[in-house]
Amino acid sequence: MAWVVLVVSGVLEAVWALALGRSEGFSRPVPTVVFGIALVASMAGLATAMRTLPGGTSYAVWVGIGAALTVTWSMVTGDETAGVVKVLLLLGLVGCVVGLKLAH
Repeated sequence: MAWVVLVVSGVLEAVWALALGRSEGFSRPVPTVVFGIALVASMAGLATAMRTLPGGTSYAVWVGIGAALTVTWSMVTGDETAGVVKVLLLLGLVGCVVGLKLAH
């Protein structure tokens, strides 16, 4: 169950990171509220997962999921350019996250 909570928390990390960018310095209310809710929920989930999973592994998986989803979403929406090297590096990042799970 801790792994499910950790994965959901990683997804929420991407949500708050994207909302932060759209908040324009906390001047737009809706993205600012989404940022705050997602941030608190993501941190609470990470803290919950860290009760049973090793801290280093939990943090690395949380950051890896959040980073991969944030960059992927940005490439899909056109906010960031996509390229073969970026896609290969993202796949490597996802592979490392999966590897940490399998090594646990």
